[in-house]
Amino acid sequence: MSSWDDDFDTLIAASGSFIERAQHAPDEDDDLDRILGESDGRDRQRGQKGDAETPFQQLIRHWMNERHAPDILPAQEELLSSLLDHIRRQSETVQLLRGDPSSSEEEHIRIILAQTEVERVKFVVRSYIRTRLFKIEKYARFIMTNVDVQHRISAAERDHASRHANLTDRHFHLSVLQSLPPAQASLDDEPIFLPPMITAPDRTLPVFVHALVDCPPIRVPDGTTLKMEKGHISLLPFQIIEQLLTRGEVELV
Repeated sequence: MSSWDDDFDTLIAASGSFIERAQHAPDEDDDLDRILGESDGRDRQRGQKGDAETPFQQLIRHWMNERHAPDILPAQEELLSSLLDHIRRQSETVQLLRGDPSSSEEEHIRIILAQTEVERVKFVVRSYIRTRLFKIEKYARFIMTNVDVQHRISAAERDHASRHANLTDRHFHLSVLQSLPPAQASLDDEPIFLPPMITAPDRTLPVFVHALVDCPPIRVPDGTTLKMEKGHISLLPFQIIEQLLTRGEVELV
């Protein structure tokens, strides 16, 4: 988590379109307004034909999906990296403007507004990472025994899951398991009449799903077939819509 804090030490001083407009430089290739998207409710107005999500809108969508999904979703390393890299590149411009005695009061106000937009990115990224961290710590031992989940998380997340699982195992062994009979001193036991010792995500939990496009028919638990048209919202078990979510055809709300 410290690396993200270091990134945001730079990010906090960044700015974009406000400063660029103040300097009359419309030829800037990377526009913060394009990266962040609009600051109003239009962040959630997606799915219209021909409309492309900004990177910040994509981040919000993945953030909300992660918060609502009972399982760990694929990590969005490239998206996070591109956002942080872009904002980091803006820091030099902002620092020059802040230290320029010829900068007007209006320009300094625009710098503050730009930094407010950056704070939005900071909040969402940190919340996204903390949501994933909560799941990784909760399901650490399950992750270390499931190759499929390991492929969905980053290398840093795998290392954290491994360390957390080892620390938890050692704590349980020293505090309880070493005092039990050998047959009951393992966390890998799965007694017939008790829940398993390893906590795993419950992929049968229902989630609210919003269709971003016309989805192919899906079979629900009662045997019927449901065709989700664009804009349709349904309450379905997560495992049924997981593939649609992975392909970006639906979002969780």
